[in-house]
Amino acid sequence: MFAFELRRFRAAAGLTQDALGARMKFSGSQVAMVETMRRSPSEEFARECDNALGLDGVMLGFYTRTLWKEAPEHIRPFLEEEQDASGLRTWEPVIVPGLFQTEAYAREILGSSPGVTAEKLEERLANRMHRQAILRRADAPDLIVIMDEVVIQRVIGSATLTCAQLTYLLEVSRHPMVTIQIVPFASSAHCGMVGGFIVAERNGVPQAAYVEGQPHGRTLYDRARLVRLMQRYDAIRAEALPSRQSLRLIEEAVKTYA
Repeated sequence: MFAFELRRFRAAAGLTQDALGARMKFSGSQVAMVETMRRSPSEEFARECDNALGLDGVMLGFYTRTLWKEAPEHIRPFLEEEQDASGLRTWEPVIVPGLFQTEAYAREILGSSPGVTAEKLEERLANRMHRQAILRRADAPDLIVIMDEVVIQRVIGSATLTCAQLTYLLEVSRHPMVTIQIVPFASSAHCGMVGGFIVAERNGVPQAAYVEGQPHGRTLYDRARLVRLMQRYDAIRAEALPSRQSLRLIEEAVKTYA
């Protein structure tokens, strides 16, 4: 897909491989090798393609897809939906959502899986980090993330590591397309306690959802199930603190860990 789209966009721009390479500070032969699939693109190559062709992150999105072969098979279908979503609605009752994890935090989470090898850990870590490129796109989706208070109170790895993770949450909350809310302990029992999920929307309409589970999650497309899942999401959000109060709660946790 990356090779096909690169050829298509280059031709539409009326550029030869050498001319595109010159704009990108790569050689024409390097462009040719990627277009003929004799060489895999790097993240830098994808970014340079976008800059040279004025594509606002399009090729970076295709580059991210090249990494999905390393992702667990059960989540691959949702990754496609995530990339094409105009909105993402996340509920996480246990840990910081993957799109907002620091590398150190993600390493602790992914490394806790039984039987994971050092090689597989690095592959999955790279995949998780590259998923976050969606936040750097010019057309980043509208993200509403709801977490249980236990997420910011649970120490992962160490107090220092957790402090850095929560500090990053405060930073990413300043993104114009990101809203973070916390369901406080005071809410007691609620329907979200049974597990986390993320819903991908296009133009306000749910298209797919990834639901957490054991030993792994699953992707749902059934319209009736998506409707029920959004009803649960609305019920959970009704228990959450407003964004400003939620961020103050995170700030207090950061001071505690610091």
